[in-house]
Amino acid sequence: MPGSAVGGSSADPVREVMAEYRELCERAVDPLDIAAGLEEAGLGPEAAARCRHADLFSLAEELYARVPRRPPGPEPAGERPGGDARRAAPAAAVLAVLPCAGVVALGAGWPVLLPAAVPLVLLPALTAPPPAGSGPPPCGAARPAEFGPVRAPVGPAGSRWRPAALGYGLGLAALLLLPLAAPGADRPLAAALVLAAAVSTGAAERAARWYRRVGREHLGAARTLADFRARMRPVLPVAVALHLAVLGVLTYAALAVIAVVAPRPGPGHGGGLLQLAAERAGATAWAAQGVLGLLLVLPALLARCGRSAAAALGAAAGPAATAVLLALGRPWPSAVLLGGGAVAAVLLVHGWAVLGRAGSHR
Repeated sequence: MPGSAVGGSSADPVREVMAEYRELCERAVDPLDIAAGLEEAGLGPEAAARCRHADLFSLAEELYARVPRRPPGPEPAGERPGGDARRAAPAAAVLAVLPCAGVVALGAGWPVLLPAAVPLVLLPALTAPPPAGSGPPPCGAARPAEFGPVRAPVGPAGSRWRPAALGYGLGLAALLLLPLAAPGADRPLAAALVLAAAVSTGAAERAARWYRRVGREHLGAARTLADFRARMRPVLPVAVALHLAVLGVLTYAALAVIAVVAPRPGPGHGGGLLQLAAERAGATAWAAQGVLGLLLVLPALLARCGRSAAAALGAAAGPAATAVLLALGRPWPSAVLLGGGAVAAVLLVHGWAVLGRAGSHR
């Protein structure tokens, strides 16, 4: 039970905490890393008070001073940290585009949806955190010499194919492919919006990796947990806005293409290509596309920061809510806007609460 080490009346309660969290203390890069781990384990100001400390960071400083550091293990031969990160975003976009393009080419028929979604299940392999020991120190490379080159532990190796990761991949597949199967939808318009969103999965992956990297840098620079939270407050809105900006550009380009290759029947409209693209999608379609972007980037952020169960639930809840509204006769894209928008709002609140914690970036 978290916090059980400080529940008694020992003469030295700090020693009990030190015994229970020895591995955390041995692998910590600095006191803030220990404070983040203790906070993640459920300890708070009351536990620090029982250990005769004003706050959790003060307790972490004593633990850091009393527990000797464990030397790091040997690096794997030929390791090139960052190489996989550079290839992950393009691969994520390709894996997302292929099934969507297959559905579009075959007329968005229901028999095609399941096999076309299979390649997208591989996305969790790209968004799962790297195995322990496979990357650079999570709190930054530049460290004072007295801290030593010790890395804090990350997620357990081999965890990327857990059921939560599988649910994440299936949820993303349904999220991208469901609008193409909606009855009564403008097929060319739906295809353009979905393919633009599929290409933007690469941008979502880059935004999630950037957010994680900035969090690790701030974890190394901050001196207290409150300082870390203050540094991280503007980072999540920036990461989400960057992805939505890329999605907006891609959507406009896709609409411009269908304005040429699949023009609407009827008398021609004046104006140039950009005006035709703007006329093809109304405000509801643009709002639904923004919701789709949120449902892509928020689970990616949660998965990158080790919240795989929340990422899987969020990725599955978006298309599930949309499917329910479609079954009730709600037209597309208002079903995406209402059903997916409610899920995106919950994900945004949850992400704001958990992604700013230091434990999400250890």
